[in-house]
Amino acid sequence: MQNPGGPRAIGGLVNRLLARTGYDQTASVDALAAAWEQVAPPAFRGASQAGLVRRGVLDVLVSHSALVQEMGFHKREILARLAEIVPAEGITDIRCRVLADAGRPTRSSS
Repeated sequence: MQNPGGPRAIGGLVNRLLARTGYDQTASVDALAAAWEQVAPPAFRGASQAGLVRRGVLDVLVSHSALVQEMGFHKREILARLAEIVPAEGITDIRCRVLADAGRPTRSSS
């Protein structure tokens, strides 16, 4: 039986702290955005951005519907490259959604 007030493993404490602060998700989102920039076909650069991964499906926000169709030609290659770059994400599929300002940098409030 462990002593409730006794020493604890530092790894568990760090994991809980990261989860509480949201830093673990921020780091994951940043890594996924960087990975997307590496694997995105030329037609997608500047006109798309990686969204969230839910149940192994990566949401990609694109600026127009032609890119949704274009994804069909590149999906297998993109999935293979993402598996190499961010294997911890467990991405098995990609879903595109049209968002008018996808790919544009967000304005930071000064």
